[in-house]
Amino acid sequence: MNDVSLHMLSLYSFQPPPKSTTPANHRHMMSPMTLLLYLLLLLLLLHLPLCPAAPGHWSLLHQTIGISAMHMQLLPNDRVVIFDRTDFGPSNISLPDKKCRSDPNDMALKLDCTAHSVEYDVSSNTIRPLMVLTDVWCSSGALTPDGSLVQTGGFNDGDHVVRVYKSCDECDWREIDSGLIERRWYATSHILPDGRQIIIGGRRQYNFEFYPKRSPAEKAQSLPFLVETYDQQIENNLYPFVFLHTNGNLFIFANNRAILYDYSKNVVVKTYPEVPGGDPRNYPSTGSAVLLPMRIVQGVVAVVEVLVCGGAPKGGHINAKNGKFDGALDSCGRIKISDPDPKWAMETMPMGRVMGDMLLLPNSNVLIINGGSSGTAGWEYGRNPVLKPVIYKPDDPIGSRFEVQNPSTIPRMYHSAVVLVRDGRVLVGGSNPHERYNFTNVLYPTELSLEAFSPSYLDVSASVFRPKILSLATRIQYGKRVDIRFKVQSQVDTNLIYVTMVAPSFNTHSFSMNQRLLVLDGGNLTTKIVGDTNYEVGVRAPPSCNVAPEGYYLLFVVHRDIPSEGVWVHVE
Repeated sequence: MNDVSLHMLSLYSFQPPPKSTTPANHRHMMSPMTLLLYLLLLLLLLHLPLCPAAPGHWSLLHQTIGISAMHMQLLPNDRVVIFDRTDFGPSNISLPDKKCRSDPNDMALKLDCTAHSVEYDVSSNTIRPLMVLTDVWCSSGALTPDGSLVQTGGFNDGDHVVRVYKSCDECDWREIDSGLIERRWYATSHILPDGRQIIIGGRRQYNFEFYPKRSPAEKAQSLPFLVETYDQQIENNLYPFVFLHTNGNLFIFANNRAILYDYSKNVVVKTYPEVPGGDPRNYPSTGSAVLLPMRIVQGVVAVVEVLVCGGAPKGGHINAKNGKFDGALDSCGRIKISDPDPKWAMETMPMGRVMGDMLLLPNSNVLIINGGSSGTAGWEYGRNPVLKPVIYKPDDPIGSRFEVQNPSTIPRMYHSAVVLVRDGRVLVGGSNPHERYNFTNVLYPTELSLEAFSPSYLDVSASVFRPKILSLATRIQYGKRVDIRFKVQSQVDTNLIYVTMVAPSFNTHSFSMNQRLLVLDGGNLTTKIVGDTNYEVGVRAPPSCNVAPEGYYLLFVVHRDIPSEGVWVHVE
C-alpha cells in the first residue's frame, strides 16, 4: 500500500478502548456493521495501486539481427528493409550461399563475406541477409508507387549510386551507378506528386535533383537556402526536414528556420519566421519533426501543421567535440504552415532530447522516442540516454499534450532507427555511436538488437474496443467513396469512429522521410450491417496526389482512439 492508503487505514484501525464498566471479554468487540465497513475499506485500500503504471510496453524481438539498424523502411508486404554502413569491417551476419562482396574502394575490407543489409519479416519474426555492393552510409530513400524502395546516395563509392529493392523471397538489391548527378551524403528524399523523388542537400551540396531523370541533360538545381542555413564548421542543416504541402510546394526546414519552396519553378514562395530562441534542430544538433495529421473535410485540408522537437543548443556541437555535453533542448515548435501569417507556438517536453525520433501513430498521436539528454549527434558526442518515450497528443489542450511512457532498458543513441508496422507496434533498432562495431569498454556499446514498443492501444484491456477490418477495396481512386466493413466486440460509439491512412516512411538519423497521416473525409458510421458487432463506415479517398502521392498506405479504422490492424491500400 502507498502512504495515503496507510494513513487512511490508520484512521480506522483498532484504538485502545476507553475505560468502561463493560466486562473485559467484550471491550474490544465491534458491532457487525462497523466490522463490515472496516473490512470493505481494507479490501479497497489493498487494491489501490502504489502509483499509476506508465503506459506502453516493450518486447525484445531479436537479441541480434547481425547489423546495427541505421536505416529502416517498411514495405507493403510487411517486411522491413534494414541497412547499415559497409565501410567499418565485417558485420555479425554472413551473406548466404558463401557469397562475398568485392569492393576495391572499400576503406576497411576489400573482400567482405558479411551482410550490411537485412530484410526482416514482421509476421514470421525472421531475418534474411541482403547484399549491398557500395557504401550506403547516411543515405536517404522513398517508396515508389509500385512499392519498390529507391535508396539514394551514401559515402565513398556509393555517394552517386541509386539502389532499388523490390521485395520477394529471393530478391536482392539492384544498384545503378551514377544514378545521381551530385554526391548525396546526409541528404533528404521526398516522394513527389508525380511519383519521382526529389533529393535535397547533403554534405557540401547546396542544391537538389530528381530521380528518375526526365532526360540525360537534366542538371542539379541550386538551393541558396541551404547556404543561408549553414553554420561554419558545424553545418546544422544536414538531413533537412522536408514535407509536401497540400498545395504541391515543399516545406523545407533547416537549422532553425524554414521556407515554402516551389521546386518546379525553383522559387521561394514563403519564408517562415525563425524558431524562437534560434537554436539549431538539424544534424548534427539533431532534433526531429513531423507533418501533423491532416484532416480532410469536404475534400479540403484546411489546416497543415508541422511540429519540430528537441535538438541541441547553439554551440552544443563544438562543446561536445571538446568534451562538454550541453543539455538537449526540451522545446517543441508548432506552426500552421497553411496560415497566411504563420507563427511558431512553443511547447515544453517532459525532458530534453537530442537524436530523438518522431513517429505518427495510427490514432493521430505522435511518438517521441530514442536519443539522449545531452550532447549532439556524431561519433561519441551524445550522453545520457533518454529511455522513456513520450506520446504527444496534438488535439489535447496545451499543457496536457505530453504523456511519458514505460521505459526501455536499451540505450538508443546515434544511428538508431524506428518504423511503424501494420499491427500498430513500433520497431526500434540500432545505436552505434562508434566508428566501428564496438561492444566492450565503451559507454554505449554497438547495439544489434531489435525491439518492439507497443503503445497502450495494444493493451489487452483495449481489445474489446479495437476494430477489426473485415473488407474493403484495396485499390482506391482519388476522391472516390470507400466503404469499409469492420467489427468491434463492444458497443460502438459512432461519434468516436474515424479512418486514417499512414504513408510508410524511410527512417534514419532521427527523421522519417515521406511520413504523413490523413484523417479521411466522412468518417461517421453510416450503416450497421449484421448483428451487434459488424458495422460499415463510408469515407472518401484523398482528393489529389498533392494531398496523398500515389502509392501504398496503411489504412486503419480507429474507435475510441484505438486503431485496428492496418490494411494495405494503393491510392491512385
